[in-house]
Amino acid sequence: MNITKIESSYILIVNSIDDTLNSLLPHYSKHNVRVIRNEEKDDFLLAQANAATKEAYISSNEKKYIILCGKTFRKEAQNSLLKILEEPPSNIVFIIITNSKSTILPTIFSRIPHKFFKRDVNRKDIELDIMKLDLKDVYTLLKDNQRISKNDAKDIVESILYKVNTQKIKLNQNELDVFSKSIKLLELNSRPINILTTLLLTLLNRKKTI
Repeated sequence: MNITKIESSYILIVNSIDDTLNSLLPHYSKHNVRVIRNEEKDDFLLAQANAATKEAYISSNEKKYIILCGKTFRKEAQNSLLKILEEPPSNIVFIIITNSKSTILPTIFSRIPHKFFKRDVNRKDIELDIMKLDLKDVYTLLKDNQRISKNDAKDIVESILYKVNTQKIKLNQNELDVFSKSIKLLELNSRPINILTTLLLTLLNRKKTI
């Protein structure tokens, strides 16, 4: 893996967090980069989020790069970082490194650019035009995915969010929350078809109210 210096805030989806750090860190001076991760487990928790916030408010006359690493990022940790990620202090750049797009809340993922460095990522460009979504589209997608697994359903949720971003559709906070809740409920083993139905009807209702 060969990642050049990143100058602005980014989310990196990678195969190996350690390999990514080994490729990325040589591009920065040691005095202006901070790596924040949980040394005991792969989860990025509230303690790491608090450490990142504290580090961000330590003033710097030059750019300081704060790298947040985690196989998974807890929801409460992300929520505590939301404001500072959206409006970071002067000269602060946040770089998030994780293994899976689904661990990042849609409220964050929709606001920070991302790059895929996973060699085995096969993100499907779902055949769904959100701008022209109708009941027939919803029915067809649900019919074709009646018996899918929760992981396949998560892939569809991610693909729909990717299509929303590709089509430059602006979602409100409630609509973004539906994406976040969909991933969470799937992880809790809720029925995939019910989750997809709620998500698609939310998008359909959005189109009708525009």
